Amino acid sequence: MKITNKMLAECLGTFVLVLGGCGTALFGHVGFIGVAIAFGLTVIAMAYGIGHVSGAHLNPAVSFGVWVNGRMSLKDMLLYWVAQIVGAVIAGAVLLCIWNAAGKGATGVFAANGYGAEFLAANGGDGSGYLAVSCGGAFLVEALLTFVFLMVILGVTDDRHQNGKFAGLAIGLTLVLIHLISIPLTNTSVNPARSISQALFSDCATWSACGQLWLFIVAPLVGAAVAGLFYKCVAPKEK
Repeated sequence: MKITNKMLAECLGTFVLVLGGCGTALFGHVGFIGVAIAFGLTVIAMAYGIGHVSGAHLNPAVSFGVWVNGRMSLKDMLLYWVAQIVGAVIAGAVLLCIWNAAGKGATGVFAANGYGAEFLAANGGDGSGYLAVSCGGAFLVEALLTFVFLMVILGVTDDRHQNGKFAGLAIGLTLVLIHLISIPLTNTSVNPARSISQALFSDCATWSACGQLWLFIVAPLVGAAVAGLFYKCVAPKEK
């Protein structure tokens, strides 16, 4: 499969992930559980829709972990990153258009990721269900959960796995679990492209989404890198 086809698939898949997951958070009125399910469903849909084209990474951290594990080239990983970020930003722009068409005014948090007292206040304070986790706590949460996510992805997509046809389902359900754990803490990133897209369109007058964005880029990449290396140790290829 040509890299251009893979990039188009990654762009589309990441677009759908952000549109479906963040769109549900913005407009769905379904609570944390509903948002978690929405993110999982988008991954399942794209895994079976475009997985045969690009692997349906939909996430720079996933591509980074796959590269660290030795399953893709550096060039392809960087091209995936471009496609994923472009798809996510386009989805964010579409969500902004829908937001404005609905007459909702200032974007506020706009489903962006964050941490601390400022993030809690921007989401409505103690009654919102969010918690004011520290910067270190948020980093730990994002890195650890990305590690878990990548371990599942690397495991179910291993060519030695006997039940590969269920890979998309396993990955999607894992993402649901990750969101159930961490939405109240950071709004759940584990995906730098998703974080970039929402931070760009959030209301910076309300809170510093862009100022906190670095954490949601670095922490998932750290967790993914550790998973890529660790999987080599627990499931080494026979020579």
